[in-house]
Amino acid sequence: MKTLRQRLRFGLIALLSFVLSGLVSCSPGSAPTTPELEFWTMQLQPEFTAYFEDLIAKFEAENPEISVRWVDVPWSAMESKILTAVSAKTAPDVVNLNPKFASQLATRDAWLDLDTAIPEAERATYLPKIWQASTLDGKSFGIPWYLTTQVTIYNQDLLSAAGVESPPATFAELATVAEQIKAATGKYAMFVTFVPEDSGEVLESLVKMGVTLVDEQGMAAFDTPAGIAAFRYWVDLYQQELLPPEVLTQGHRYAIDLYQSGEVALLSSGAQFLQTVANNAPAIAAASAVAPVISGTTGKKNVAVMNLVVPRDSDRPEDAVKFALFVTNTENQLAFAKAAKVLPSTTAAVAAYIDDLSSQTTPLEKASQVGAEQLADAEVLIPVMDNINLLQKAIYENLQAAMLDEKSVEQAVTDAAAAWNQVQAAS
Repeated sequence: MKTLRQRLRFGLIALLSFVLSGLVSCSPGSAPTTPELEFWTMQLQPEFTAYFEDLIAKFEAENPEISVRWVDVPWSAMESKILTAVSAKTAPDVVNLNPKFASQLATRDAWLDLDTAIPEAERATYLPKIWQASTLDGKSFGIPWYLTTQVTIYNQDLLSAAGVESPPATFAELATVAEQIKAATGKYAMFVTFVPEDSGEVLESLVKMGVTLVDEQGMAAFDTPAGIAAFRYWVDLYQQELLPPEVLTQGHRYAIDLYQSGEVALLSSGAQFLQTVANNAPAIAAASAVAPVISGTTGKKNVAVMNLVVPRDSDRPEDAVKFALFVTNTENQLAFAKAAKVLPSTTAAVAAYIDDLSSQTTPLEKASQVGAEQLADAEVLIPVMDNINLLQKAIYENLQAAMLDEKSVEQAVTDAAAAWNQVQAAS
């Protein structure tokens, strides 16, 4: 056992250490640490490390009271990580997501209401339809950042061999061109996937054809003559063997493989995939040209949006919004769009982007210009709502059943609507 003198000596040392540590921490000469904003992006390292380091340094120089810590999260891990962080109330201050996933947490009131945090004049600098993509129930939960649109990349040699003078602009024209290409070359016009867990391109095509997917209450609104006509369009193409049989089993990446091998004449994809084609199939790339994406009677064109959201639990929401607006302002959007070969989302940045590309001549630059020029009409075609993946599943599974002659087109539409309404009733 310690003697009384030893216990007193130990206590004095501990007390002295505590007092000294307090004096050091409160010393007038010690610099207080700047609280950090935590900023998460989605798989942008290492390619854009220098860009973000420069961007953050510039922001911190203009705002010395704010420090930013950048964390880049792998694409496959982001959803689980942000869900865990939001649930544990340890979310970062600014997060890079897409509206489809961000909306799932918006329904749980996870994000800051940006309509009250950002003045209307500043919100108006972004493309209106693109801003609308990050709203739910009339409230804004995200700030648009970078965009991608689809264009039609087409093989001029295959079209010429089939006597087709220009690529199809509408789905009606696509059906005609598909017949011509198959008859003349034995090849296919296009590949689209009907795999339920894969691309939403077919779902978007229904909207382009004038189909309303859900009503204001979120219930199925596609069991209509327009819905039946859209289902029938794809069923007929498949049953007439004008689509590759793999559309029922292969995902959207298979379309790139088929295009690069010269087995399909058209590829609906982002402009940046021209570079992939050039790397993998130079002869196909040399025969390729670009046109606007195929649409329907509505003239609608799709766009994919990346946004920035601010968690409601951020303890520095004003600083977080300030940083998010800095990242997405016209100057910085334009710089990132050029570096990443994507599209910006402010009106002024889009105009400058198109102007810069108008004098460029490379295939990729021309494709990017076509994509940018579509932005005036582009919008997110799939509604922002919970369980949207189950709506796609219901529609694709029933489309497949009709394509395989397991049920009529009319029954497929009715069954898909019933399956979705059951999901809604249970939620």
